[in-house]
Amino acid sequence: MSDIFFISGIDTDAGKSYVTGWLARNIMEQGRSVITQKFIQTGNSGRSEDIELHRAITGSGMLPEDLAGTTAPVIYSYPASPQLAAEIDHRPIDLDAIDKATETLARNYDTVLIEGAGGLAVPLTDDFLTIDYITSRNLPLILVTNGILGSINHTVLSLEAIKSRGITLHSVVYNTWFDSSDNIIAADTKGFIQRYIARHFPDSRFMVCPDISFKKS
Repeated sequence: MSDIFFISGIDTDAGKSYVTGWLARNIMEQGRSVITQKFIQTGNSGRSEDIELHRAITGSGMLPEDLAGTTAPVIYSYPASPQLAAEIDHRPIDLDAIDKATETLARNYDTVLIEGAGGLAVPLTDDFLTIDYITSRNLPLILVTNGILGSINHTVLSLEAIKSRGITLHSVVYNTWFDSSDNIIAADTKGFIQRYIARHFPDSRFMVCPDISFKKS
């Protein structure tokens, strides 16, 4: 049976795509088959730049599932929330298409990593948020955070929402990509979040995503 995880962030620019590619690369190195999927891609046309980044990090190149559109079944042209992007393109979000694409990938890979769009409270419609999708599909969650000023607040609020919905928090991944902006704040943020997870989510993992090298075409 395939393992399926949803990857969300504390905000739009938390570094989800980078971490998703890093996680996929780690799983590949362990000898398991893995593929990434972009939940909803906005700001693109006919392609997913996030999927392209995943493939650059893993070094796999574009896969047949990418070319078939299975890994990015819903793409909108305007770089905005899925709700607004869908309105601008005059095309409702097809959640069934996303579900079917995930099921197809899960039949062929040991692990499927679904990268979300923005944070947990990003709207898909007026009354259906990303966190509602995660809850309704009973998906274990990987939350991406970082050391930017304000990240503690965003992380704790996200974790409170996760707990209130009864979502299984598989892990929190701290992305070091932004640490150079302020090493003092980054170190404090990392330590605080790690301690918070240990106290309130003792069954969840805390992982650190390093600055990795890869070639993006």
